[in-house]
Amino acid sequence: MMTKTMRRWASGLAAVLFASFAGLNVLAWHHARAMTKFSPGGARTDPPEALTPSRKALVLLGGVNLPRPQTEHDPSSLAPDCRTLKLNGLDKAISLEAWYCDRGRTTPLVVMFHGYGTGKTSLLEEARALLEMGASVMLVDFRGSGGSSESCTTLGVLEAEDVAGVFAHAREQLPHRTIVLFGRSMGAAAIVRAVSQHGVQPDAVILEAVFDTMLNAVRNRFRAMRLPAFPSAELLVFWGGRQGGFNGFRHNVVAYASAVRCPALFLHGRNDVRARIEEARRVFEAVPGEKTMIVFEETGHESFLARHPGGWRAAIRQLLRRLQAGGDGLALTAGDPLRFMGRYSEEKE
Repeated sequence: MMTKTMRRWASGLAAVLFASFAGLNVLAWHHARAMTKFSPGGARTDPPEALTPSRKALVLLGGVNLPRPQTEHDPSSLAPDCRTLKLNGLDKAISLEAWYCDRGRTTPLVVMFHGYGTGKTSLLEEARALLEMGASVMLVDFRGSGGSSESCTTLGVLEAEDVAGVFAHAREQLPHRTIVLFGRSMGAAAIVRAVSQHGVQPDAVILEAVFDTMLNAVRNRFRAMRLPAFPSAELLVFWGGRQGGFNGFRHNVVAYASAVRCPALFLHGRNDVRARIEEARRVFEAVPGEKTMIVFEETGHESFLARHPGGWRAAIRQLLRRLQAGGDGLALTAGDPLRFMGRYSEEKE
C-alpha cells in the first residue's frame, strides 16, 4: 500500500517529468521554427559537424540562425544570353525566379533545383558544366530563396509544388522535347515527391545526395553533432509539420520513388552524414524503372563536380547522349574509375 510520503514523491516526480516534457516541446517548437523560417539576416550557423562544444550548447539553447538565401550574381554570370524568368508553383500565390539559358529546341533542358538553405547559385558550376555539354539549363530558386517569394522551407514537401509548377511551364511554354530534372538533397526529394504526388513526368531525373525521410534527415543533424536524436528529432518533425501545415512523418521519399518510371541517375557520397548511403539505397531500390547509382568514394554532402569533376561529367554526359539518341537505359562504361551500383550488379559489399 502506498504511503503519503510515497504518493508525494510520485506526484513530485510526475510534475517534474511533465514540466521537462513541456519544456522540451517548447524548445523543439522554437528549433523547428528556426530551421524552417529564414531569418532576415545575421551570420549563418555553422554546419552541425563543425560546431565546437560551446557553440553546440548555444545552438541547443537558442536554435540555428538560417538567413534567407540571397542571389549575389546576375544571369550573365551563368552565360551572356541567360535570362530571368518569373514563374509560379502550383500555388499561384508563390512567385519563383529562374535563370534560363536556351541552346535550341533540339537540346535537352535540364531544370535544376538546389538543396536546403541555399539558392540557385549554389548549382552555378554544375549549370555551366551542363551548358558546356550542349544542354539548355534552367536554374530555379525554391520558395524562400533568392528571387522567389516567401521566407520558409519545408525540406521538399511544399517545394514539390514548385517543381510541378516549373515543370508545367517548361513543358507548355518552352520548345524543348526532352526535360531532365536535376536535384540536390532537398531538391532531389522535392523532384521525387513531385513525380509521385503531382503527376510530373520528366524524361529523366538526376538525384544528388537524396535522403529517404524527413525524420532521418533531421536525425542525421543530431548525429552529426554527436548528440542523441531521440526524442528531439521526432519532436522537431512534429512541430515543423504543424507550423508548415503538413505531416512531416509522411514525407517519405522511398514511398514516392515507386512512381519514378523514367531513367534515374543517382549520385551519392560514400561518407555523407547528412543523407546516409543506406538511405539513398532505399530510395534507389524503390525506383521500378531504369536506374543507375554512382557512389563517390571518400566524399560527403558536397559538390560532386568540385570533388570528382571527371566522373561527374562522364556520368551526366552519358545520360544526356543516350536521351538525345533516343536510347533506353543508363548503361555505364566499365572503365570509369568510380564504383557503380547499377541494379547492384557491379558492387558487392
